[in-house]
Amino acid sequence: MDGTLCDTEPFWIESEFELARRLGKEWTQEDALGLVGNDLLTSGEYIARRWELDLSPREVVDMLHGEVVDRVLSADIPWRPGALDLLESLNEAGIPCALVTMSWEIFALPIIDRLPRGRFDAIVTGDRVSRGKPHPDPYLQGAAALGVDAAHCVAIEDSNTGATSAEAAGCVVLTVPNHVVIEPGARRISRPSLAGVTLAELSGFFAQVEA
Repeated sequence: MDGTLCDTEPFWIESEFELARRLGKEWTQEDALGLVGNDLLTSGEYIARRWELDLSPREVVDMLHGEVVDRVLSADIPWRPGALDLLESLNEAGIPCALVTMSWEIFALPIIDRLPRGRFDAIVTGDRVSRGKPHPDPYLQGAAALGVDAAHCVAIEDSNTGATSAEAAGCVVLTVPNHVVIEPGARRISRPSLAGVTLAELSGFFAQVEA
């Protein structure tokens, strides 16, 4: 979701800097970009250690949500180029679609509720998996919710952490870089944007990675 469906990463980064300011702690752009795509509890653990906080990762995540949910609810959602067009075309073709995000329900559902068009047949959030990205669990759970094999799925990702998760689950991965550089991989195909990406192109990716 964050960075592929909509560009909400800046909301997270602004919230991290604001929290650092309020607590009198240091935070850098490198710190922020290092958390892109992470399981939120992993990010919470990093922040607690970085700022020497006597808080659990969950308590840090709760603080972050206090900042970021207000931001997203008061702003227009910055949908990524081509994302809604692709989602809508897949819906019309009868292709089941799942949203697999490390954002928690408290943040993800208000965004999904504001989709102007298109729909997801299943939603997997970071607080509904036992192990988050880069483990395969989120994508395996998403494929299971759709009733399909993960090896028959194309995952769209904007981070190395997410791409690693999808690859480990057996998906073909379409990487669309946004805030971070994504490394190449045997089951990864890169495009600069989702604008103009079609169902036929997605279907052709399977042959490309198996060639």
